[in-house]
Amino acid sequence: MKNYLKIIIFSTFFVIACSSDGPADSDNNSNNPEVIVPSNLTLDISILGQNDSNPNGDGSGLITCNASANDAVNYEFRFGGGVTQQSNNGQIEYSYSAEGTNSYTVYVYAYSSTGHYTSTFQTFDLYVEGQAPEATWSEEFNYNGAVDPNTWTHEIGNGEWGWGNGEFQYYTSSLNNVKVEDGVLKITAKRENIAGYEYTSARIISRDKFEFQYGRVDIRAKLPTGSGTWPALWLLGANFNEVGWPACGEIDIMEHWGHEPTVIAGSIHTPMSHGDTWTNGHTNVSDYDEEFHIYSIDWDENRIQFFVDDVLYYTYAPSPKDLENWPFDQEMFFILNVAMGGHWFGVDPQFNESTMEVDYIRIYQ
Repeated sequence: MKNYLKIIIFSTFFVIACSSDGPADSDNNSNNPEVIVPSNLTLDISILGQNDSNPNGDGSGLITCNASANDAVNYEFRFGGGVTQQSNNGQIEYSYSAEGTNSYTVYVYAYSSTGHYTSTFQTFDLYVEGQAPEATWSEEFNYNGAVDPNTWTHEIGNGEWGWGNGEFQYYTSSLNNVKVEDGVLKITAKRENIAGYEYTSARIISRDKFEFQYGRVDIRAKLPTGSGTWPALWLLGANFNEVGWPACGEIDIMEHWGHEPTVIAGSIHTPMSHGDTWTNGHTNVSDYDEEFHIYSIDWDENRIQFFVDDVLYYTYAPSPKDLENWPFDQEMFFILNVAMGGHWFGVDPQFNESTMEVDYIRIYQ
């Protein structure tokens, strides 16, 4: 149902009455028709979707105008830019298209049967949402079961020294640890003994299947909870096998640690700064495990910006650039995983299982 909130703004009335030329004698007055000028003109403008959260509307740009006057037989609305529309009943809808928040003035002229009129106007602020660009590549997870093998590869095991961090989990390709269900990727870390490890989880990568250079990346995700969980959405240089880490470069789009539950990190790893890197930024998300949020980077040849829900919280832009601080002029691939513990922190003894959910990954170039 459309939600309209009436705007009440003081109006200014203009009245113009026409009269015939010549002296005002009794004969002329008896021959002139009665002059009818509309009176008590009001104009109310409702903005679609206006409420406390959206004081300037829902972004559609749609308004509804309601004008009323005594002795009026027709109404003319003027929306600016030479645009006019007629209405016999004083009701009309109109859509503005200029993106952003702009101030507009709508005039209305109420005409009587003798062609005389009165007018008024209202000024208001209106928000029009910009048209969203189309993603150049996306993973929407609009299927069920195992992850798409054309895009993703499972990395199995505990890696070399717990994937370089002394992590406690053993990664599997089991549907108990990683699956797509109801349009959402689910990576679940569990307390489960396998191959001498106390936890299982999953780590999927797009290496050799999907790699890209530069662009805006949006990942909509809901994170696991519990001390010891370590979910990450990140990128690694496609030349990893040739030059190793950190020479290949690493961009952590989102990194979260269960023992610091409201902290979200975005990090850069380079030969200049890696491991416990100092090239990073942090922000707070209190409902990280209850609601989906959009974790993003905007990466070009000069800088990498980090966002949560389109709010910028960190920019990495070294100057001058060199191979030590900028190994990012090359293609990179995705890694999505939930690790458990490591040499930095342990796992809550009461932990049983928790899941990271990823709704989509979208790239705009």
